[in-house]
Amino acid sequence: GRLNADNARFLLLAVLIVLYMLCGAAVFSAIELPTEREAKERWEERLENFTRRHNLSRAELRHFLREYEEANVAGIRVDDIRPRWDFTGAFYFVGTVVSTIGFGMTTPATVGGKIFLIFYGLIGCAGTILFFNLFLERLITVIAYIMKSCHERQLRRKGVLPHSGRRGSGSSEVDSLAGWKPSVYYVMLILCVASLIISCCASAMYTPIEGWSYFDSLYFCFVAFSTIGFGDLVSSQNIRYESQGLYRFGNFVFILMGVCCIYSLFNVISIVIKQSINWILKKLACKCCHRCQRRLFHSRRNVVMPGNVRSRRNISIETDVVNESDTDGRRLSGEMISMKDFLASNKVSLAIMQKQLSETANGCPRQMSSNSKQNGFSGGVGALAIMNNRLAETSVDR
Repeated sequence: GRLNADNARFLLLAVLIVLYMLCGAAVFSAIELPTEREAKERWEERLENFTRRHNLSRAELRHFLREYEEANVAGIRVDDIRPRWDFTGAFYFVGTVVSTIGFGMTTPATVGGKIFLIFYGLIGCAGTILFFNLFLERLITVIAYIMKSCHERQLRRKGVLPHSGRRGSGSSEVDSLAGWKPSVYYVMLILCVASLIISCCASAMYTPIEGWSYFDSLYFCFVAFSTIGFGDLVSSQNIRYESQGLYRFGNFVFILMGVCCIYSLFNVISIVIKQSINWILKKLACKCCHRCQRRLFHSRRNVVMPGNVRSRRNISIETDVVNESDTDGRRLSGEMISMKDFLASNKVSLAIMQKQLSETANGCPRQMSSNSKQNGFSGGVGALAIMNNRLAETSVDR
């Protein structure tokens, strides 16, 4: 039943993504296509005037321009710029590789460089993603601690929570405060504000130094911090800057902080999208009869609407919460994960994955026990599964 529900969620998400891409393509085509056509007409006019003025054939001129395009890919520019493959340029390049930004203004041209990039990027990107996950875990922990402290202060001002910490008339509030967690929407709002502040500060630095407009600087910040990396605007590419060392250090710090915040924000938004998909499936299931639900999910319990259809077995509240954690990514624990728990969960997930791979290779049937359903393996392996569970905890309303 859970597998069919996950498939339904996956298919719905795939359809929504395709529709989102079609709408985006229509909007960008309507906005950018007229400008592209105008630029092409202007270029053809300039090309015609140049060949007529210098008595050149269009074929020879186009051949020369193609050669310049090849030189441009290799790093050759009309204006003098700093070498792309000196040590600082190479360090900037590997930073764009491991962070998966990939601006594209610097690419290896030799066979040895391309082969080395494959293995270097394989390890570097995996390590950086793990770093982002651990950063997100600690960021959520800090945000939850600060918001919990503010919530305790508000309760003390209202007189609900005693200053001495003793349980009096507000003992129920003290008990509920022990498992209190911030809403996922508050965390998303905080991350949005933090990302906006970092982008605005970085844009204020890029505008006078790079000579970009402030809007172009904001555009570069989003493209770089989200690791899209178009490469139309790239920082730290001029041959000289005022306070060059300080600027490059600031550029590195802003990109690192921006990527971490935007990556964390994307993970939180993904939780909200998952909740929206579950809500859509719930509304669709409400329109179907009980027989249609059985045919769709082939289960004794509707995982999309766990409160409406119950299992034939007697399930306690705690068991029901644990089962729902497989669907919603929620856990029963009320504490943020520690490094010890992280290592233990990682070992369990890897051990289960190795066991399932071994059973598949030996032709043994795959059996899902109650323990395997509650280990978090279905939501991912290692740090990514833990991050999904930790982020989803913030969606619990207390």
